[in-house]
Amino acid sequence: MKIPVFSSTIRRKEMDAVLTCMVAERVGPGEMNQRFSQTVKESLSFEGAGVFRSASIALAYACNALNLTAGSGIIISALAPAWHYHAVSRLGYNPIVADVDAETAVVTADSLKNAVDQGGRLILLHETLGFVPDMPSILALNIPVIEDISQSVGTFVNEKPVGTFGIFSILGLEDRDLLTAGGGALLLAANKREAIVLKKLVDEAPKTDILPDINAALAWVQFKELGRNSQTRKEMHSLFLRSLMQGRHKTIIQGEEVVSSVYGFPVILSSGLKEVRQYATKKDIEIEEAFSDSVLSVLGDDVEGFINAKSLSMRCVLFPLYPRLGAANVAKISKILATLP
Repeated sequence: MKIPVFSSTIRRKEMDAVLTCMVAERVGPGEMNQRFSQTVKESLSFEGAGVFRSASIALAYACNALNLTAGSGIIISALAPAWHYHAVSRLGYNPIVADVDAETAVVTADSLKNAVDQGGRLILLHETLGFVPDMPSILALNIPVIEDISQSVGTFVNEKPVGTFGIFSILGLEDRDLLTAGGGALLLAANKREAIVLKKLVDEAPKTDILPDINAALAWVQFKELGRNSQTRKEMHSLFLRSLMQGRHKTIIQGEEVVSSVYGFPVILSSGLKEVRQYATKKDIEIEEAFSDSVLSVLGDDVEGFINAKSLSMRCVLFPLYPRLGAANVAKISKILATLP
């Protein structure tokens, strides 16, 4: 049986929480939604939170709270998930795409400055594959920032949790986000002023915008298990890194000031993808192109510029890394990483 790249870490605790909602017939938005948002607020030092049915809806509420004028430019990374581009466009804003750093896969202050010069008025900052850009230099641009911490939640930069750097942050809960509820997203406010505005919008929101309790119950338990799961991923990451260093390929390295929750294990290939994929497949290990569903994929192959993003999209793949792998599969993947062609 092949080892898949992704697998949701859903244990008995998560299933019990969902079953409790079903037995109590409390499946719509209600108490569990509020408990989940309160737990995240208290744990990560946020002032306000709302739990919505999708990240796109959360973005709409954030832009509404900021009174962002229709047609304004919103800066997004070329390697951010494709929904960034689609959501920004559907909301009536102008997506301005920025290239990334060749070593870290995240945007830089320089690339964002170029986007600001093109009319960018808000940064939707994706912390790609859990890697955090140079926040002080980005904040120095004095442009409002909405962080997307869907792949980085639980990470700290100089002891400050990700998500608290921006005015708002979005924590997606889709199947391939670090936490999953089968769908949905948290919109988090770092400061009291924005928290007051957010609460008013949430109180007035139709129920069809708010995440149901049956999903929130799953997310609540997953968040409570975040620390334990992150520790397991860190241990796996250390083993994989030592193995990879025996070969000629490399990975993305986080800055020393960052304590990462670890999203996955990206490998930047020095040889062709086809050869590496065939080798891994023969060993029953699935790998996946890291940026197959990125903004760049929406723009198409013929788009000009974005040299670094294009290079990474062709050479960066993800290997399986998640708590349910088990010791035998971890050892198997480690061996493959050390012997990649």
